Amino acid sequence: MASKTHIILVTLLSILSLLAYNSVYAQLSPNFYATTCPNLRTLVQNAMRQAVTREARMGASILRLFFHDCFVNGCDASILLDDTATFTGEKNAGPNLNSARGFEVIDSIKTRVEASCNATVSCADILALAAREGVVLLGGPSWIVPLGRRDARTASQSAANSNLPSPFSDLATLISMFSAKGLNAREMTALSGGHTIGQARCSLFRTRIYNETNIDSNFATTRKANCPASGGDSNLAPLDSLTSTRFDNNYYKDLVARRGLLHSDQQLFNSGSQDAVVRTYSNNNAAFASDFAAAMVKMSNLSPLTGTNGEIRRNCRVVN
Repeated sequence: MASKTHIILVTLLSILSLLAYNSVYAQLSPNFYATTCPNLRTLVQNAMRQAVTREARMGASILRLFFHDCFVNGCDASILLDDTATFTGEKNAGPNLNSARGFEVIDSIKTRVEASCNATVSCADILALAAREGVVLLGGPSWIVPLGRRDARTASQSAANSNLPSPFSDLATLISMFSAKGLNAREMTALSGGHTIGQARCSLFRTRIYNETNIDSNFATTRKANCPASGGDSNLAPLDSLTSTRFDNNYYKDLVARRGLLHSDQQLFNSGSQDAVVRTYSNNNAAFASDFAAAMVKMSNLSPLTGTNGEIRRNCRVVN
């Protein structure tokens, strides 16, 4: 009898936890705009194709923009808001200042979407869709984007300064910061694979190439050529030394070879808890692609504003 009661209790708890889980996503649906803006995906795809054709790096920039949005009070397009005389946004927070980019691409998509279905699609959803299309255009996996987010009327520069992982973070800090957002260590390692595309400024990897020992010496020498011991702070280097405009698992191959560009990158493969995961991804692109896509869906569901919360901004840079 006791065991039967236990089974019933466990089943009830499972159902309750599932209901709680689903209620978070209840108002987000891949088909949210099926009738109100049926050509939304095509509009985003076409605009992103033009942007990435113009500059392949833009796929990485939009992906980073989405990540920096979601990690600060959820995926609510708060990062897109411009500072004004009476409003301080997130664009000038440390992790975003002079590095967050692609805002004009989101503006362009928003203009096209407004022309087709005005006052209907949020900037938060446009950013979520654009991030996926950028990855797909560079050869990465696709995933189903749940839609129905609304846009924030506020932003938090202080949260942007404290919630976003630093390129100088150690492994314990990275695990902790992602855990605070409900993402486990493996998901953190998979999402870090976004660094298979894009570039970083010299100021963010100078300490690594000049002072750290867990680095391939030839790689360090190569990077020093474009990143002097002083000066050249804005000089760029690819985060993936092999295929920086192709979304693949070469980022992990770099880590195994001690060629991670950022301190935080190499922390994923440095005799720590994520070494085995990095090895798996370095040997199995399909495993990485699958885990990355699943983690992106999970991240895209961070604290969305839905229903009557927030608004549908007409211009992504300002509240209505």
